[in-house]
Amino acid sequence: MSAIKKVVLAYSGGLDTSVILKWLQETYGCEVVTFTADIGQGEELEPARAKAQAAGVRQIYIDDLREEFVRDFVFPMFRANAIYEGEYLLGTSIARPLIAKRLIEIANEVGADAVSHGATGKGNDQVRFELGAYALKPGVRVIAPWREWDLLSREKLLDYAEQHGIAVDRYGRKSPYSMDANLLHISYEGQVLEDPWQEAEEDMWRWTVSPEKAPDVPRYLELGFQRGDIVAIDGQALSPAQVLATLNRIGGEHGIGRLDLVENRYVGMKSRGCYETPGGTIMLKAHRAIESITLDREVAHLKDELMPRYASLIYNGYWWSPERRMLQGMIDASQQYVNGVVRLKLYKGNVIVAGRKSEDTLFDMNIATFEDDAGAYNQADADGFIKLNALRMRIAALKGR
Repeated sequence: MSAIKKVVLAYSGGLDTSVILKWLQETYGCEVVTFTADIGQGEELEPARAKAQAAGVRQIYIDDLREEFVRDFVFPMFRANAIYEGEYLLGTSIARPLIAKRLIEIANEVGADAVSHGATGKGNDQVRFELGAYALKPGVRVIAPWREWDLLSREKLLDYAEQHGIAVDRYGRKSPYSMDANLLHISYEGQVLEDPWQEAEEDMWRWTVSPEKAPDVPRYLELGFQRGDIVAIDGQALSPAQVLATLNRIGGEHGIGRLDLVENRYVGMKSRGCYETPGGTIMLKAHRAIESITLDREVAHLKDELMPRYASLIYNGYWWSPERRMLQGMIDASQQYVNGVVRLKLYKGNVIVAGRKSEDTLFDMNIATFEDDAGAYNQADADGFIKLNALRMRIAALKGR
């Protein structure tokens, strides 16, 4: 196998990727290009540049991908109403294909032989990063240090950092949880959460107040939809990233979007995690509400049948697969008339639909009314329909079956 001359590393500037940077330089004797993605994690990213420069990195990429993340990944996913295993809104999963895409773009720009990431061999992210990389650049080399080295604990990583002069605060304050954040969510794993019987500590949560401490007065808001995407909040037009950031703030203030979940990982193990997804929780409720009056019944039911498959594809790293693209085309075609306004009431952790309207509505009050419909609907038509649908059961009953 040919030697690696240049590798692009997905780099956060934290302990793991700082050690990986030095390890790649030492183990492979190659030039390392760093790539740091701003997808709304809410952290200052310039320190990553300083750390990379201190490590001798000459090509440093720090890219603001927030609008692309929401517009091209989060919004398409929410058009499908995607939920994994009935609860998880796929906040980490949906960010990985974008990072993989940009990794490969940079690799092509700088003529790199390989890409590298800091995902461990126990998790899903290694699969998501690498399936994306291979789909977009079939011949690329992927270096996954956690599957090669023997630095398999935090203490070993810290020892390595000290031995190689990597600036880390060994004894400083550090969150006890393994955390991942972007504009869609923040996740927590590890420590007390490894025992699924233990309740999460209240001071763990960062984006949301507890429902008990949320305001006693409900918050109403109106969300405007065009072709299945939210384009305005309370009448104000916003960009995709602005929509999600605004809903995160409002939802967090009202205790919306907390989740405690035991999920089935791609690698076969069960994993317990806690999540805050205030904006996504609001978006999902509102999208289903506007679809309820604008989608044909059978189209809506088919979408619901396809959704678990679509969600699993995202969770398992198949965003760039032909089957996900095919499903996306079907889903997007269904959204042509998903336009209008949804009014929601947020109250102490709950998202309540308080109204929906659309010029493309299929809801006909003249037909649905319980009052005199002036002949809009002939109730006698139901007689033959019911008898025909009952025919096979009547025959079976007459045969004693």
